[in-house]
Amino acid sequence: MTTDLGLIARRKSATYYNEALPSHDEFHANRVYGLAQYLADDIDERIDRGILSAAAWLHDIGRPYETAGEISDHVQWAADEARDLLANESVSNEKLDAIQHCIEAHGIRSSSPEPDTPEAKLLYDADKLDAIGAVGILRMACILGERSAQSGENIGVIDNPEIDERNPAAGLDIASMRARAERRLDSLYTEPGRHLASARWEFFESFISQFNTELRTTIRD
Repeated sequence: MTTDLGLIARRKSATYYNEALPSHDEFHANRVYGLAQYLADDIDERIDRGILSAAAWLHDIGRPYETAGEISDHVQWAADEARDLLANESVSNEKLDAIQHCIEAHGIRSSSPEPDTPEAKLLYDADKLDAIGAVGILRMACILGERSAQSGENIGVIDNPEIDERNPAAGLDIASMRARAERRLDSLYTEPGRHLASARWEFFESFISQFNTELRTTIRD
């Protein structure tokens, strides 16, 4: 049942990601699934891999609808939708509750509950790790670009001629990418998650340094 539950969730999630933008598409769900399973290997507590797998595949199925303005909270919508989808597959109420909690707790909004199960903490950390490191940089760039297109504002511009020489990152949009990643780094729940994040953060910092170096050489008065 553990393996079947993950496979069922993957199959059920597929059509929801058809209209997803790159930052929260099926490949993101796949990475979160893989990261969650990887982190679970280093956790001493007993982990229900089926619950963890199902939650990973289904956690962002509401994103395309929120992006399109059809719903206001993709996290709660996905949690409720996942429950309905899996209830039709004769999944027990206990497992449905656990999966729903994992999805509800992966959000970073003030309305999101704290993850209080090992599976929920692993899902949360896996999702946030996908925003740190090389993949995280690309995802953050996608997110800024997507939001620029949606809002009509230049959220995702790269150049900024008004650089404060005392603090080269102060006025850059890249600083908003760094701040978003750092908030996720500081919020992780599991020791393996924090350990993996530290290595990814080193790369992120080196990227920021290189970015600022390149920007200084290209911007002229």
